[in-house]
Amino acid sequence: MDKLKAISSWSGGKDSCLACYRAMQQGYDVKLLLNFISRESKRGCFHGIEGKLLKFQADLVDVPLLVQREVSPDMQKYEEEFKAAVTELRGKDIGSMVFGDIYLLEHESWIKRVCGDLKINALEPLWNNTPENIIEEFLKAGFKAIIVSCKADIMGKEFIGRYIDKKLVKELKKKNICPCGEKGEFHTLVVDGPIFSKPIKILKAETVIKEGFWKHWFLDIQEYA
Repeated sequence: MDKLKAISSWSGGKDSCLACYRAMQQGYDVKLLLNFISRESKRGCFHGIEGKLLKFQADLVDVPLLVQREVSPDMQKYEEEFKAAVTELRGKDIGSMVFGDIYLLEHESWIKRVCGDLKINALEPLWNNTPENIIEEFLKAGFKAIIVSCKADIMGKEFIGRYIDKKLVKELKKKNICPCGEKGEFHTLVVDGPIFSKPIKILKAETVIKEGFWKHWFLDIQEYA
């Protein structure tokens, strides 16, 4: 296996995007993006972005292929489906998989264990970087991202649709919210950057409230180009 040939885990958000970009800058040949969507909603498992929009986004990124797989909400089944997808797609020559984790130990532990079972190298380019430095690097590289969901108990409706920038980082820190939303406080959609062939233009969207385990404000993107 060639450890420099990689799959990149892809949510459509800033952290997975920057991790993929960093891996490319470090000489990794990212062969495909792997995205998981909910079997029930057909939306991204954690960001809630419609599967079709994620495919549209990936078509603009300088990686040959996006593969989507539907998964269950049950964690045990999710792990089985995750392993099956990676095993199917990696082939004989892909030795690494890229992830966008920053500091949550339970995430890193899960990734290391599962990738260990799969005998694939877990690559965490953002690990142990400060959230502030990650945002600074993201912006300096020329990426643009907007907030598409946030927990309603800690962030108001007014945050939906806002671009990630230095002003926003200051506001989030005042609220004691991680500037990267590493604990799920908010999620983003990357709409432009150095690996995009053109920006995503959002033509029609509506802010709605979503009920579930957590109550979220959510940007329902209906038309884009």
